Amino acid sequence: MWWIAVAFTIGLGACSDRYGYHRDELYFLAAGRHPAWGYPDQPPLTPMLARAMSAIDPNSLMLLRVPAIVAATLVVLCAGWMAAEFGGGRTSQALASGAVAAGEFVMGTGHLLSTATFDLAAWSVIVLLVLKLLREHADPRWWLAVGPAVGIGLLNKALLVLPVTALVAALLAVGPRKIFASKYFYLAVGIAVLMWLPYLWWQAQHGWPQWRLSRSIAGGSSGTSSTRVQFVLLQFGLMGPLLVPLWASGWWRLWKQPRWRAFPLTYVLLFIGFLAAAGKAYYLGGMYPVLEAAAAVPVADWLIAHRRYWPAAVSVVAVSAVVAAVLFLPVLPTRAQRSPILRAVNYDGAETIGWPTYVREIADARNRYAPTAGLLTANYGEAGAIERFGPPYGLPTPHSGQNSYWYWGPPPGSSQVLTIGLPLPAVERICIDPTPAGHLDNGLGIHNDEQHTPLFVCTPRTSWTEIWPHLQRLG
Repeated sequence: MWWIAVAFTIGLGACSDRYGYHRDELYFLAAGRHPAWGYPDQPPLTPMLARAMSAIDPNSLMLLRVPAIVAATLVVLCAGWMAAEFGGGRTSQALASGAVAAGEFVMGTGHLLSTATFDLAAWSVIVLLVLKLLREHADPRWWLAVGPAVGIGLLNKALLVLPVTALVAALLAVGPRKIFASKYFYLAVGIAVLMWLPYLWWQAQHGWPQWRLSRSIAGGSSGTSSTRVQFVLLQFGLMGPLLVPLWASGWWRLWKQPRWRAFPLTYVLLFIGFLAAAGKAYYLGGMYPVLEAAAAVPVADWLIAHRRYWPAAVSVVAVSAVVAAVLFLPVLPTRAQRSPILRAVNYDGAETIGWPTYVREIADARNRYAPTAGLLTANYGEAGAIERFGPPYGLPTPHSGQNSYWYWGPPPGSSQVLTIGLPLPAVERICIDPTPAGHLDNGLGIHNDEQHTPLFVCTPRTSWTEIWPHLQRLG
């Protein structure tokens, strides 16, 4: 198990500085420069981690991603420890860790600094701790570890409240209910709520924008939003198609055991809930490590008794790992991202390419058409990229109507701006005779969300203070 975790960590580290920043990483860096207990789209943990890594070395992409690598490695280790809780030995633990490490979802989230990475790690720790509470002669003081784990997870992503609630409901429905008959459970709840309160207070003070944003994502505003059909089909790919029989058999094994039945029921509750709410496919990804860990025990026992099948089993995991790496890590040449098939499988890959080029083109357009203009972007990725790569070109701090950038305020007065990414109809609504200033082009023929987006020089029809309330966009 430990060798697998080390190999996993080295693999992610070796790939961490290829291609470039993801738009969300650029946004986290920007948010970290505006410390707060909350943001319209997330709690403070991930931006603060980005701020901490940037304080050490603001130019190191590898360092920025170290917390994500550590979190993903923790998920791999937790899978092995879960297998031990299910009665498995070293072989079972290694199989569970190897299967999880080979999963496309774990590998992909471990490559980028994102809230999804830490959400997966927090949930894996919570599941492991609850398994300890489900032992026959469990020490109820494990609840005192569950509380902080939930609290930290909620300070990373509010979505964690849903699997936690589903697991509690499942335990109440199918048991064992006796684990709640302890004062430590209520202490755990109190600790988690107390840790989460500052974020809830921020949300309440700002009209609960997180709720509005979640509805926007459900409506398809995110590049990784999925239809309900896609949600179902993608469940067979999150951990790799070859490993579907493993987690499926794990679900069945847990269902047959009354002591652990709450976990497969939690999976069903979350599947139905996310499907009904049009959630993203990866929202259910945190359930797969525990299912694979449960299956690893009988599978390893069978393989020990039938040693001739070990090469086949190892090959399945190895092939899954290679496919996941090719699809979700930047191991292929940059030009491979031109493939529409690769973009359909891994949307985020192309989104890590071209940011320095785009910022240089923005600086060239500003110097050519409006040397004193401010900058107004369509999304937080463009704004974050300008903040990261713009200083050598003398670019001013950008403004945007999306998410936190809207809260950070409009351009001053009625100043002229260069718009980036806003379509002409939107520019015409706020500007007097906008002047085209070119388009962005990464020069690689790679189609991503910024490729060929338009630039316009814009003189506002009125003050930006009056226009700003109409430019807010959550998504």
